[in-house]
Amino acid sequence: MEATAKVTGVRITPRKAKLVVDVVRGKDVSVALGILANTNKSAVVMVEKLIKSAAANAVNNFKMNESKLYIKTIYVTEGPRLKRYLPRAKGSADTLLKRTCNVNIVVAER
Repeated sequence: MEATAKVTGVRITPRKAKLVVDVVRGKDVSVALGILANTNKSAVVMVEKLIKSAAANAVNNFKMNESKLYIKTIYVTEGPRLKRYLPRAKGSADTLLKRTCNVNIVVAER
């Protein structure tokens, strides 16, 4: 039995989100939430919400034991890029790519 959760189009770059996701991969849910509480990164809030959502899906939809849950897989993919322009000298412009990411998580019971 597995429970999943995903979030799409988050306005955090995939590179920054991967730093946080790599720390909690394979850990128990309670341990992962403890690690995130002491991590100082911008993606922590989003990953923490996602882990809690996947754990709630496991408990409510699949009747799994909350104390036995662990993060089976968690990964970040690149979402759509927002293209913006920054004015430059002599009427030219530079392109800014505001990157977004998608995060998927699978929680299972040990």
